[in-house]
Amino acid sequence: MVPTSRLRHLARVTRICLLIVIVGLVVSGVTAFPLREELMLGRDVLNNTGLSAVFPDLAFWVQRVAEGLDVTGTDYPFLAYGTDWLAFAHLAIAVAFVGPLIDPVRNVWVTIWGLIMCAGIVPLALIAGAIRGLPLGWQLIDISFGVVAAVPLTIALVLTRRLERSRMSTR
Repeated sequence: MVPTSRLRHLARVTRICLLIVIVGLVVSGVTAFPLREELMLGRDVLNNTGLSAVFPDLAFWVQRVAEGLDVTGTDYPFLAYGTDWLAFAHLAIAVAFVGPLIDPVRNVWVTIWGLIMCAGIVPLALIAGAIRGLPLGWQLIDISFGVVAAVPLTIALVLTRRLERSRMSTR
């Protein structure tokens, strides 16, 4: 028989891992709304701190993206609607993880789905990034989001499986 304190500990650590993913998704979602302003700020920081001399390729890319967002924002503001939907999708995905947060064992499929999505980021970033002309470094940054999110999701999955086995042994 597994002590109740052990079950509570497994559930608590699992929920912490899931909260990390939820917070990451919410932050990613909320920051996708003001992309134009964020890129302009990034450009200014790179230029005003001298970092553009240290990272010239990054400074060039941020400048290019900032200009693109500025021009489209001025001339074609409706294109930003696509990034609004991107932001909403991040928030919607975060809501999906509320199920496993409440009951990790019953909703383990969401955690598994999250891991599958993390793996799917790799081919999407490499294929779409290459087609759209994004620098490899930027693609690797995008891939890192999937890799980073996969860590707490993997821990959550392992602990959820332990929690499931522990609950079965107490029955």
